[in-house]
Amino acid sequence: MKTIQKSKQFRLYALAVITALTFSSCSNDDDNPAPPVNEEELITTVTAVYTPAGGGTAVTLQYKDLDGEGANPPQITVSGPFSKNKTYNGTVTFKNELVNPAEDITAEILEEALDHQLFYQTTGTLNPFTYATTSSNFDSNGKPIGLQSVFVTTEAASGTLTITLRHEPNKSGANVAAGDITNAAGSTDAEVSFSISVQ
Repeated sequence: MKTIQKSKQFRLYALAVITALTFSSCSNDDDNPAPPVNEEELITTVTAVYTPAGGGTAVTLQYKDLDGEGANPPQITVSGPFSKNKTYNGTVTFKNELVNPAEDITAEILEEALDHQLFYQTTGTLNPFTYATTSSNFDSNGKPIGLQSVFVTTEAASGTLTITLRHEPNKSGANVAAGDITNAAGSTDAEVSFSISVQ
């Protein structure tokens, strides 16, 4: 009986010590909180709208993945072909539609303009997409953000347009400011591809 009672007393003492250490650890954490983590925003929807200068039908490209990394494939739509011999002015927006109301990630990209840049890569016979020259398309250092782009069509063409949003790219890298992603480095926040045509 005495042995069991001593064993119980020891266990109670050990439990009290562990509890005291746990509270002490929590108290230390509160005194010295960890620095906040700037988590990447979830992007479910990328929309690019290209409006022809001088009037005409706009072309809307949209990528939507409402289950994130779930089993369902993303919905990728292109409203129609681009017309020949036209200049299209485009604007890209980013959203998180898994929250209600939907969160506009574009505003955060503009707030952190120094840390973001979009790139436009084409394949096939498509002409290149270039950055719009409006002042709102550039950061405070005069480097492109790239949310606005220009697509000048000539003859019939087809191929793929890939739009990439890079976080903390090297905007001073060789040809990066001209839209070449080769030396951009950084991490990819979003990358979407569309099959498009000029008719």
